[in-house]
Amino acid sequence: MIIEKKKILITGVAGFLGSNFLVKTLNEGHRVVGIDNLSMGSLQNIKNSLDHENFEFIEGDVLDTTLIDRLDEDFDVIVHLAAFKIPRYGNAVDTLKINSKGSENMLELARKLKCKFVLASTSDVYGMSPDIPFKEDGNCLIGDSKVPRWAYAVSKLFDEHLALAYMEDYDFPVVILRFFGSYGPNQNLSWWGGPQSVFIDCILNNKEIPIHGDGQQTRTFTYVNDTIEGIYAATMKPEANGEVFNIGANEEITILDLATLLKEISGEPTTSEVKLIPYNEISAGRKYQDVMRRVPDNTKAERILGIKAQTSLKEGLRITFEWQKKVSLQKA
Repeated sequence: MIIEKKKILITGVAGFLGSNFLVKTLNEGHRVVGIDNLSMGSLQNIKNSLDHENFEFIEGDVLDTTLIDRLDEDFDVIVHLAAFKIPRYGNAVDTLKINSKGSENMLELARKLKCKFVLASTSDVYGMSPDIPFKEDGNCLIGDSKVPRWAYAVSKLFDEHLALAYMEDYDFPVVILRFFGSYGPNQNLSWWGGPQSVFIDCILNNKEIPIHGDGQQTRTFTYVNDTIEGIYAATMKPEANGEVFNIGANEEITILDLATLLKEISGEPTTSEVKLIPYNEISAGRKYQDVMRRVPDNTKAERILGIKAQTSLKEGLRITFEWQKKVSLQKA
């Protein structure tokens, strides 16, 4: 299949997924304009692309309508990756406002240009659904509104509904991608980046590994290259238009076993021991609800997008560990 070269706008381009997706699109010969306010992203993530002849970087915010109005008017597709994440320790207002208003602004641009719009969503939208594996047409079961963690899931569900409503009312194609635990080079090194980021940091620095609850909750983690192949296929294939896709791997692991595996991968003596932290301690006395299993049904992505995760969890974590170790040494 010959892919037509496109002009792509990527929001959140200096973040984890944005920077990796940028490399993929430039390697495939597309022209890219990237926006990032660098609040969580980093110029370090895109330093090797800044001088590329087909890339233009704009430091700016998706909430800035003046900036958006000044953008070019010949984009073929907008890939909206910019977002504010899980408000477990506060910032629920930022999560709800940035995600909803930022998506609305970018959808307005897509409406004006009549161009394709690819929305980054999250497996969090399935909430506490007991229907495992999660299917795209399955139920989304969000917990108690007084639990702050659900603000992120609700913001992304709103984004999904808004995008689909725009597609119906204004007749331009939309694709929604629900990511499952992406990890790898350029991942954020805090909880924002996921438990693997924090666990690796603890192992490298001989600190206790904090695990919430009893550690028996399970997740599937997706190596970034596999996630990027999913985003790229959804961006390029017209068959994806109007659809919602899970983008993830199927290798389920408990969080406790994840910590054990990372200690094994380190290949070095470490004094890091697991510390189980009761939920009431991480939520400052407020109610906390966890998702005990999070596993995708990837049938639809395999059938329509033609993609399937290729990297085993152990291999992906090994690469990621070495990358994070190198970054830590550079900062030391």
